[in-house]
This record gives sequence, C-alpha cells and structure tokens, in this order.
Amino acid sequence: MKAGYSTNSFGDVDPLDALSLLCEQGYASLAITPDRNILNPYEKTFASEVRVWQHALAKAQMRCVVETGARHLLDSKRKHHPTLLSDAQDDCNRRIEFLRRAIELAGELNADCVSLWSGAVCSDADETLLWRKLTDGVGEVLDHASRCGVVLGFEPEPGMFIDTVARAEELFERLGRPKSLGLTVDIGHLECLGERPLAATVRDVADRIVNVHLDDMIVCRHEHLPLGKGDIDYVPIFRELLAARYQGGLHVELPRQSHRWYETAKESYEFIHRMIGLVS
Repeated sequence: MKAGYSTNSFGDVDPLDALSLLCEQGYASLAITPDRNILNPYEKTFASEVRVWQHALAKAQMRCVVETGARHLLDSKRKHHPTLLSDAQDDCNRRIEFLRRAIELAGELNADCVSLWSGAVCSDADETLLWRKLTDGVGEVLDHASRCGVVLGFEPEPGMFIDTVARAEELFERLGRPKSLGLTVDIGHLECLGERPLAATVRDVADRIVNVHLDDMIVCRHEHLPLGKGDIDYVPIFRELLAARYQGGLHVELPRQSHRWYETAKESYEFIHRMIGLVS
C-alpha cells in the first residue's frame, strides 16, 4: 500500500511544487484530476505538459492514478456535468470523449488506473433507460481502455445513480465482469451511506479494488473530514486491505482542507503510517 494524495486537495498551490513537497513528506502516489489548472486535455499546451509530468513523477519516484471528477471542466454552470446519464446523447458523448482523453493520459503517465463514476440522475427517466445508457457508455469507454492497456476504477458516489458498492456490483454483473474494470472505493462514502460493517464490505470486494480514497466521514453526511475526525474505525479496514495484498495508492481526498493542505498532508501521512504499523 502506498500513501497517496489528491490534486483536488491542494487548491491554489502550483501542482508541481506540491508534488515535490508531498514526495518529501513520504508520499508515493498522486491522484491526478485533470482540470483547468493541471493537465487540461483541451489546452494547446497539453502535450508538453504531459512530458513535464512524466519527468516530474519519474524524478519523485511516484505512482499515479487519473481521476475524472473535475467539477466544472466540462460545464461552467453545473457541477460534474455532463455525465454518462445526461438526457441529450451529445452531452453523454462529451463525457465519453473526456474519459477517452483521460485514458490516453493515463497511458502516457503509466497510471495505475482511471477513476470514473456514473453521474447523478437529473430527469424522470426510468431505471431501465438509465441502466442502458450507463452500460452503453461504460462499455464504450472500456473498449478504449482495453485498447490502451489501461484499467478503469469505477467509484460509487453518494447522490449518483451508482452510489453504493452493492450498486456497483450490479453494474459489473450487467457488463459481464470485465477484467479491465475494477473498483475505486472511497472509505468515507461507505460510512456516509451506511455500508456497514465497513471492513466486511472492503473484504467482499477486495479482489476488485484498484484505487482507494481516504477521508473520514459521519454516517448520512457527505462531508469529507480529516482522518481521525469522523466515525470511521480505520484499523480493521487497513487490516482487510493488507490481507488482500492491495498494492495501490491510498489517496487522501480532502478538498475542503485545501486552505491548509500542507499541514493536512503531513497529518494524513502520519495517520496512514500509523495504521499500516498497527496492522503489519
């Protein structure tokens, strides 16, 4: 397991400066969210920026994953839009095209996976149609990922069509459980939606986990809290990840702490190091 940090959690700091500082703190992985200030695939300078990041990650000896949850990269008015479930097919296609670009970026950076989610339901479309749109969209993205040799990590997200691990399992079943589709698990989301006992939930899907987000949370409240400030007992969760021989990143995701990101990163690394020590 590798301590990791998310680029969506250090705000206005230069991302390359943050990378160096995280490396000094002991972090070994970075969850990169392409956005307006970092690896924007729609900018003319994108190709040269990719080369800079290839060099920077290699110099820091850090792994990475590519996240696709930028809030307003594709729509300045609506958070996380468009999605795979948007009413207009043109909007769905915009999301698919963005995911294709994220997959190609992951290939360039030798990333461990690309993380994605379903999106929220914003119309009265029936469940049958929503499932069809989702499986069609994910299927198309999966085909591209397979051609690029990139693994996808599907993340259940509170408030979205696929919000729990159980719902994600249904998606995997509908898609025939493809090898290139894994699971991104946000431990805080498990607590938020009451998927208890959390450690048992992790154990049940451990063989499919390709990416982990760390944050603390209180049940029924989708608010990312610093590690140790919520209701989650992390010891049994780390024990299950260790038992499953999970080798990927444990990416701290605390965007609301970006105003004190450096201190939060230091405290989070100490928390992760302590948890690993307790279960090793």
